[in-house]
Amino acid sequence: MTEHPPILIFAIPFFLLSLFGEMLFVRNRAKGRGWAGYEPNDTRASLAMGILSLVTGIIIIVGDVPISLFAGNHRLFDLGEGWTAWIVALVAWDFSYYWAHRSQHRVRLFWANHVQHHSSEHYNLSTALRQPVTSYHEWVFFPTLAVLGVPAWMIFAAGSVNLLYQYWIHTEAIDRLPRPFEYVFNTPSHHRAHHGSNRQYLDRNYAGILILWDRLFRTFEPEREKVVYGLTTNIHTFNVWRVITHEYAAIAADVRAAPSWRIKFGHILMPPGWQPI
Repeated sequence: MTEHPPILIFAIPFFLLSLFGEMLFVRNRAKGRGWAGYEPNDTRASLAMGILSLVTGIIIIVGDVPISLFAGNHRLFDLGEGWTAWIVALVAWDFSYYWAHRSQHRVRLFWANHVQHHSSEHYNLSTALRQPVTSYHEWVFFPTLAVLGVPAWMIFAAGSVNLLYQYWIHTEAIDRLPRPFEYVFNTPSHHRAHHGSNRQYLDRNYAGILILWDRLFRTFEPEREKVVYGLTTNIHTFNVWRVITHEYAAIAADVRAAPSWRIKFGHILMPPGWQPI
């Protein structure tokens, strides 16, 4: 693992420079074009969460390593470390990401983690850095790539590549791209819709890199109506601790008030907004 240092660490200067550049670009254009733009407190909260997610990410990697090594000992194929392994790693990670991401929108306990990323009412490159701090679901979805014969270090590298790709699509400054690219890949337009609280955009466009997964599994929605960013019920706070914990607190309150175990588990495992009949 030490021979392959995390790619994201080296990307930090690029993140900061590009964020500052976008901030200057949209400063005088946001109101005229109807963009959400930047809000200082919102940006500070996003950057703080980005730093915290790096710290907790180390813990996640430490937990993932023995799981990946165990799965690798029971691998179905030996792909080595060449181009075949890279292609399998990148495509399999992206496929796994689609289902992990979809589960985060459809299982409330997982949503309590992912809602942290959706909590901003703004949409810019700093929003990309507002990463969840409690991403325990990765222990379930991604180490299994080792069963296919992907080396453990390459699994984490593929994850970094996937996350790096998703950075640039968090912007309003890029309109639609050429149609062939929009058909195959996730783009700012597709991901803006994903971050929308508009009814037609809810639970759509889960893709990481390839929007083809959404087209294949019928969760694709093009950006048509102007996107309203944030949650269906916004929390109206820049307090990082509140952003991280508010949905967990809401789950705990619903579980305490539930009259039966069936309803208690429903509040944990059913989709966000679920209520018993």
